[in-house]
Amino acid sequence: MSEPTGVEPRLSGRLPTMAACGVAGVCIAGAVPPWGFWPLGFIGFAIFDQLLIDTTPRQRFRRGWLTTASWLFPAMLWMFDLTAPGYVVASIIYATYFGIASTITPASPTGRRIVLPGAVAVAEMARWYWPFGGVPLANIALGQVESPLAAAARVGGPLLIIALVVAIGQAISSVVRPEGERGWKFPAVVAGVLSVVLVGSWVHPRASDVGEIDVAVVQGGGPTRTRASADQEPIVLARHIEATQAANLDVDLILWPENVVNPGRFLPMEVAQERVAQVAIDNDAVLLPGWFHGIEDNPNGTVNYHVAITPDGETIDRYDKVRIVPFGEYVPLRGVIENFYDGLPGRDVVPGTGPPVLDTPLGRIGVSISWEAYFERRARDAVANGAQLLTNPTNGSSFWLTQVHTQQVASNQLRALENDRWLLMVGPTGLSAVISPDGELIQRTGIGERVVLTDTVQLRDGRTLFSLVGPWPMLAYGLAALAFGLTQRRRP
Repeated sequence: MSEPTGVEPRLSGRLPTMAACGVAGVCIAGAVPPWGFWPLGFIGFAIFDQLLIDTTPRQRFRRGWLTTASWLFPAMLWMFDLTAPGYVVASIIYATYFGIASTITPASPTGRRIVLPGAVAVAEMARWYWPFGGVPLANIALGQVESPLAAAARVGGPLLIIALVVAIGQAISSVVRPEGERGWKFPAVVAGVLSVVLVGSWVHPRASDVGEIDVAVVQGGGPTRTRASADQEPIVLARHIEATQAANLDVDLILWPENVVNPGRFLPMEVAQERVAQVAIDNDAVLLPGWFHGIEDNPNGTVNYHVAITPDGETIDRYDKVRIVPFGEYVPLRGVIENFYDGLPGRDVVPGTGPPVLDTPLGRIGVSISWEAYFERRARDAVANGAQLLTNPTNGSSFWLTQVHTQQVASNQLRALENDRWLLMVGPTGLSAVISPDGELIQRTGIGERVVLTDTVQLRDGRTLFSLVGPWPMLAYGLAALAFGLTQRRRP
């Protein structure tokens, strides 16, 4: 099978082709929160599939790169405010991943249908982890949390959802071809696979309820797009203490956001400890607050962690954040970058090493701090270590726009589905949410408001198929598809 040497007449011409790539990318971005119109994901990949027909490897690279750039540049615009150079470099690098995946994908119908879903899934997973720990935001799976495909997370996680989105797009592509080129066999295969996956996701064994607790998620409120500063330390803590006490709670568990307790120049450590412990005592509840402060014997390091405080005010467990934010909590290649960019954090967060759980009198609770919610491994590790409830304390107060906030809610919906657990998300200025094991948003706050969400949730035991096996089956398919694509290119 030889490589084609040109493009089809209806897609010939550089400007029409570039415009089609742009439309495909914008459709994929439009499926992702905050826009969240999930059918656009299928349309985007239907257009992209058309763009790969009868093309050379070089053309496929260009079209794959341009389509992805048209998706990631708008969907990751939040990153510009955090680090403008990082935003540009990351978008270019990640678009290159998909350009390479497109190059390996054969132009022939059979080869393209076999390879493209797996190639896109592998490219997505690659950008979640490399370089500098990866940036998993704006991924294709987030665009499907409100669609029927979301249930597939229980059996195959986000990579299965991604592969299904691409395959459905290809099926649409095959039925909108001109008369004489139209095919129905592949759409029938996709429909069959989709039916098996969705039925399997609903009938496969579920976790079981082992207890019930009343919970409170405390969002202290305040302005967004703010940066950490010493004079804000006591103000942020005071907002959350006031919101908690004013709610007159009668609950078992109170969850506070990431790093609302910031001991420092304006808030001595002893004072902070006393005030936080008193909240647990006054409410006769387990309190999970987030701490952030410098390390006494390390002038260049800080720590970001959550603790469990008993109703009598005793701190009994601590979890230090493991996955930290590149260019936000630590600076890769600091010595080089700081020579031409001065908007870097002064000190790096020292990552933890322990399992993402807190032992409490109520049971073992899983904790994914902020950024960690985007990495399915953190929630899976929590459940593997016995977590009966998942939490995601976060701090989105410094982020521009609402992309990070809404995409984090979507990530938590996937984490709840993947592990069949209730999940509580809380931010100091929003968004905060209570999410069911079916990924349903039971409650959600707005941005900037002071609000306390209360609800009754179940503690659960048991694991889903994805929780047990993780992404490895889908990753194996993706790598096998890429290997197949490479062999097709070498065939005479």
